[in-house]
Amino acid sequence: MTVTRDDILRQLSGVALPGGGDLVSRDLIRAVTIEGGTVRFVIEAATPDEARALAPYQAAAEAAVKALAGVTAVQVVMTAHGPSAKPAPPSLKIGQHPTPQQGGPQKVSGVDRIIAVGSGKGGVGKSTVSSNLAVALARQGRRVGLLDADIYGPSQPRMMGVNRRPASPDGKIIEPIVAHGVTMMSIGLMLKEDEAVIWRGPMIMGALQQLLTQVAWGHLDVLIVDLPPGTGDIQLTLCQRTQLTGAIVVSTPQDVALLDARKALDMFQKLKTPVLGLIENMSSYVCPNCGHEAHIFGHGGVAEEARKLDLPFLGELPLALEVRVAGDAGTPVAAGDGPVAEAYARLAHRLIAGGMA
Repeated sequence: MTVTRDDILRQLSGVALPGGGDLVSRDLIRAVTIEGGTVRFVIEAATPDEARALAPYQAAAEAAVKALAGVTAVQVVMTAHGPSAKPAPPSLKIGQHPTPQQGGPQKVSGVDRIIAVGSGKGGVGKSTVSSNLAVALARQGRRVGLLDADIYGPSQPRMMGVNRRPASPDGKIIEPIVAHGVTMMSIGLMLKEDEAVIWRGPMIMGALQQLLTQVAWGHLDVLIVDLPPGTGDIQLTLCQRTQLTGAIVVSTPQDVALLDARKALDMFQKLKTPVLGLIENMSSYVCPNCGHEAHIFGHGGVAEEARKLDLPFLGELPLALEVRVAGDAGTPVAAGDGPVAEAYARLAHRLIAGGMA
């Protein structure tokens, strides 16, 4: 049985604390990681005194998680903030209006290549492809970054298993998070999990500019940018202000998805952004019980579209339960082994061999 982050938090929510609430409802759990049967997490208290008061509950938390089927070891660390009230960090406001930029599209310092992953519509698995492609490239020795540019609906923190806020020691530069060998950043790391972003276009555009230029990306071979669906402000801002290596368009095989994928392709063409290729996601489904292969959304539509447009067809990715389970658990399926991981490995190899990543 595969243990998920939700399973762990559910167990920890049963550890009641003095004064009311529990470890989860009082937001004391940080850095949950799952590696095989080993679970690690941090209990973060506000002060050393509170940490000492919570010490008896550390053992209870460990026992609660260890009771889960599939968990063989639990490692719990208790931490606390400084002895006095923590001084307010330098102010870092995300969502300012964009600053003027002269001279056309600019490079991102230290980043060799930037690949935007887009789609004409939501629900085709674009974010799943982005995270797994980033992990697959990292497993093949590339220095990879992943930027979640879906400001309204950031999903990469959950998919990459990251739940801590990035640091900004000077209130200007953001220190990104590293997960599964990938340097990543998402506005979702700056917000509460259920907090909505209610911004107009200029603030969205400014947020993207900040995430590109104020994050200490370091030296990267390739930065994968997970775009929101559609053809809106984020896409326009990215293509006009940033030097992109190119874009990859993800679609499912059915006609209704391809209708919108064509709009995305047309947008990249009008913005003079090279299209590196198309990916057919959810291409086939193999029944785990009988082995029968079914094409739930059709099959081959994206490859045919690529042929018509004289664009590279980068490959097919299957519809598989393990992809959803892995994404929800915060460990992309490409980080493991099996047919789906191999499909992403082939995709990564194709991009590397073609000089695109």
